Amino acid sequence: MKFFVDTADLDEIRDLAATGLLDGVTTNPSLIAKSGRNMLDVIAEICDVVPGPVSAEVTATDVETMLLEADVLASVASNVAVKVPLTPDGLKTCRALRDRDIMVNVTLCFSAAQAILAAKAGATFISPFVGRLDDIGLRGLDLIDEIVDIYEQFDTFDTEVLVASIRGPAHVVEAARSGAHVATLPPNVLRALYNHPLTDKGLDAFLKDWEATGQSILEQAAQRSAAE
Repeated sequence: MKFFVDTADLDEIRDLAATGLLDGVTTNPSLIAKSGRNMLDVIAEICDVVPGPVSAEVTATDVETMLLEADVLASVASNVAVKVPLTPDGLKTCRALRDRDIMVNVTLCFSAAQAILAAKAGATFISPFVGRLDDIGLRGLDLIDEIVDIYEQFDTFDTEVLVASIRGPAHVVEAARSGAHVATLPPNVLRALYNHPLTDKGLDAFLKDWEATGQSILEQAAQRSAAE
């Protein structure tokens, strides 16, 4: 499974990219607005940090203006994936962009039927929102099971399932078990994947045992070098 981080915060992106765990970034107008900066500048800087796909979303709702905005966004860097909503005009835009070999992330997917349409339109990624489905009393991960199962039935569907609106590590694990290709995570959720109380307990025990010896790996190395 690939990990994307869902943020426009450059400090967070740089820090997470340094771990080697980051395969891409997703942004949206709300996340860009929080930065208080020019969208194109932010996207350009993110693309410099992360070589993988960086989703940048159009803000128009009609196909003509979406295509104009998409051209601007795609011109920022070769790894921009233009993000469009799952609407009739959004899918028309998707088809036109894919015919030009521009990556497209179709977002705001809430049903398997919508996911089929996105795949037929040639979407590079489909973004089902599991957390928002959970919020209205449905089980968002059931949708991931459905979409993955449907896509596996057709060799002509190359669309990757990009699980969005992830609220915690359990969503990530279950999405991976379902066979989803990508999870886009808020930075705090990505960091939460590290955590387990037994890891902390074990590390504390190892460190206390080593401290009791009074030894230092670096001092021992220096002593060996001096003796050679």
